[in-house]
Amino acid sequence: MSIAEGILQVLEEQAVTQQFEKVKAVWVEIGPLATIEADALTFCFDAVIRGSLAEGASLHIIKLAGKAFCLQCLDTVPVTQRYDSCPVCGSYQLQVTQGEEMRIKELEVA
Repeated sequence: MSIAEGILQVLEEQAVTQQFEKVKAVWVEIGPLATIEADALTFCFDAVIRGSLAEGASLHIIKLAGKAFCLQCLDTVPVTQRYDSCPVCGSYQLQVTQGEEMRIKELEVA
């Protein structure tokens, strides 16, 4: 719920800064390591936006790939969860480079 409230707060701040009155759609990028459940976020977003400038707006979730740099084989590899092993060499010495993100990518406004 707090993440959905945070998104609404950003929308309200941007409405003042960029001078728009209505949000029609929001695109959010979420990485697999961000530990955010997309269905729960959608449910909470729908509840939070009632009576706001985003009431009726659709939430579109863009799922990003998780990536890590393997310190053992010096390769960038895909990861789907924390503490995955390297699919190339089996090492657990991975440094996450992508997949922890959660950010608003795009808005459709009026």
